[in-house]
Amino acid sequence: MHEPPRLYIFSGLPGSGKSTLAQFLARELHCVYLRIDTIEQGLRDLCDFKVQGEGYRLAYRMAADNLRQGLSVVADSCNPIALTRREWEGVARGAQASYVNIEVICSNPAEHRRRVETRENSVVPGFHLPDWQAVAQRQYEPWDAERIVIDTAHPLPECQRALLAELWEMEEVGAG
Repeated sequence: MHEPPRLYIFSGLPGSGKSTLAQFLARELHCVYLRIDTIEQGLRDLCDFKVQGEGYRLAYRMAADNLRQGLSVVADSCNPIALTRREWEGVARGAQASYVNIEVICSNPAEHRRRVETRENSVVPGFHLPDWQAVAQRQYEPWDAERIVIDTAHPLPECQRALLAELWEMEEVGAG
């Protein structure tokens, strides 16, 4: 029997390592990859207006289209508030797909700051990465839902293994 598609909903502050892990998972599991930064910058470039929630709303539609085609999707976004988290989950339910929330954190503030201050944007042309002050002041609501938490204060290969192990364990529990 064919497994239903899954929506992997990534969340985390800029510079936490979220996109690195989301891209890894998309490659590893052969999923469609949707990055909010890319979508929002595309809207800015094409429509020349201040983007608010339009990027998320467009991403929801793109994710739903792919899930309905039987393709799993990795959604890479800050996803900082309960409202957007519930909306992503609703996208999966509406497409009769399963979902998993994945929160990426960096528990080492000095390392997180170093990443934010030294990273270069070579992936999304025209996109301006936030500075440390903007990241530190960003609204990010506490979670009230089940999720996998990956702490990227650890080396990347360890984080990748931890993410896959959590997903495999979830599959085994769900199959049991």
